[in-house]
This record gives sequence, C-alpha cells and structure tokens, in this order.
Amino acid sequence: MDVPLWLWFAVLGTILAMLVVDLVAHRRAHIIGVREALAWSAVWIALGVAFGVYLWNAFGAEIGQQYFAGYLIEKSLAVDNVFVWAIIFASFAVPRAYQHRVLFLGVLGALVFRAIFIAAGAALIESFSWILYVFAAFLIVTGIQMIRSRNEHIHPEKSRTLRLFRSVVPMTDAYHGQRFLIRRAGVVVATPLLAVLVLVEVTDIIFAVDSIPAIFAVTTEPFIVFTANAFAILGLRAMYFLLADLIHRFRYLKIGLAIVLVWVGVKMALLDVLYIPTTVSLAVVAAIIATAIGASLYATRGQGRRDIEVERAGPFRLATPEELAETEPLWRRRRKGVGQPNRPISSGNSTGS
Repeated sequence: MDVPLWLWFAVLGTILAMLVVDLVAHRRAHIIGVREALAWSAVWIALGVAFGVYLWNAFGAEIGQQYFAGYLIEKSLAVDNVFVWAIIFASFAVPRAYQHRVLFLGVLGALVFRAIFIAAGAALIESFSWILYVFAAFLIVTGIQMIRSRNEHIHPEKSRTLRLFRSVVPMTDAYHGQRFLIRRAGVVVATPLLAVLVLVEVTDIIFAVDSIPAIFAVTTEPFIVFTANAFAILGLRAMYFLLADLIHRFRYLKIGLAIVLVWVGVKMALLDVLYIPTTVSLAVVAAIIATAIGASLYATRGQGRRDIEVERAGPFRLATPEELAETEPLWRRRRKGVGQPNRPISSGNSTGS
C-alpha cells in the first residue's frame, strides 16, 4: 500500500482538528448526559466509518476490509478499557463534571503511545518476520487468561502505580476543580485528579499491548493499523459516558473479547499454512462481538443504569471555598503579606497509603 505523504498529514490534521473541537466543546466542566454522549458517539463513529469508505474507494476492497476489521477489533477491545476507567473513577469518587478532561488527556496520551507501539511493531515485523508467531502465541495466551479471570475485577486502590505515585508525589485529598496541580502554603502538590490521570494512562498502555498485536493479525500496513486505532480511540470518551453505568449488563462481553483475541491469534499463527480472507475474519469478529453483546443484554434484560460499587482508594472530597481561596498561582509564588495567610496543607499520603 503506497500512502502519499499528503494523506498522512491530512489524517493527522483531521485528528488534531477534531480534538480541538472536542476540547472547545467541553472547555467548561459539566456533567455529560446520555443524550450528549450518544450524539458525540454518533459523530466519532460516522467519522471512522467515512474514512473506511474513503479507503475502500481509493485503495480497493481488500484495504477497506482490513481497515474495518481492525477498526471493529480496536473498538470492541476499547469497551473493556472503558469499564476499567469507570472503576478507576468510582474508586477515586471523581465528580462526573471533571471526568472529561482526564479522559481527553488520557486519549491524547493513548494516541501517542500507540503510535510508538505501532512503529515499533512494524519495524520488528519488517526485520524479523517470525515475530508474528510470537504475537500469535501472546494473543492466544492472553485470550485464555481473560476467560479464566473473567469474574475478577481490578482494584485501583491496591495498584502498584498508585502506591508509587503517592510515595513520590505529595498529594492533597481534595479536588480543586479540574486542576491537576495546585500551590498552597508555597508548596506544589497534586490533586487526586492527577493520580487518576496517571492510572488512566497506565491502563491505556496495558491495553495497547493486547490490541496492537491483535490488529497486526488483520493487516501489517502501518497506515491502516494507526488510522484504525486512532478513529476507534477518538470515540472512547463519548463511549465512556454512554456505557459507564451499564457495566453490569455486559456480562459476557469479556468472554467475547477473549475469543476474539484467540481467533486473531490462531489466524496469525496459520498465516503461512492457511490463508483466511479478510472478509471471513471481519465476519467472524463481528459475529463474536454481536453474540456476546446480545447474550449479555438478554441475560440482564429489565436492569437499568446503576452506579458501580467499588472499594475506595481514599476519602477524597471537594475543596472547601476557604481552601480554594488559599490556593496560590501555580507558576509564581505570592509575595509575602499579600492575600490570605497561608495554612498548612493536609497531604493525601497520610490517608489510604
């Protein structure tokens, strides 16, 4: 596939433009409802599908099918990522109005990290073709482990990442709006929102380790791998606000995702023995995901939306008006004798550590 340089720039420009539009549309903290999330989900999906149609018309049916197969795989695996985000937000009692900014930066970081992983994966495949068999074995083992651990849940309050963060970074226990860092009593400290962002970025990297090899089972074209990932990831924020409080209804989705990983792993392992057309691969993935979602919704019919019940990572709270008034400019110290007198700051390191 010979991709002209202008097309790379056009795709990157479109992604950046949409990120700016999304940021401007959500520049003020507010609670994103189901209707707004549904509208944004429709926008992101339409954008991803439209790009796939363009590839199909410009480069042929095989390229178009490879893109849609990769897009479907990445979109499906992303649902599991959304549910992990929901657990993290619930563990830290993050106000819904502040969640979008964390997810915006989390998705931005995910795009950067996945671009790095894709470049590295493409370079490895170019230099060592046998690495595909390693990817295949990894996907099969990962899928089997997902089935075995389907009833287990993550515990952000017990994560090594959180313990390391708290041991290195001083942290207050109060949310100060959408700020990640504040200065009080002359000391810069993190808010719980920064700890949440770090956990979101780490989970994005962990999920990329599974999803990138999975899409390489469909195509080894770096352009398709990147664009399918990018357009699938861009809609994750809207998907989160649409599905976060419906986790309990997707009972069999994790099993479906595990079977998808095993399927693409087997397909990759048989690459030199049995050619499986992209059309067949796309149909199998779609059938697995549709069956898992359909069975889940049927088994949980009649159940509505509800909050997630998790263990708390700490007694986090909203900053009081007095604490907000005592917050100093972050990038410069307040001159002595100006403003309110400073008071000692309580650190989150003393709670939940």
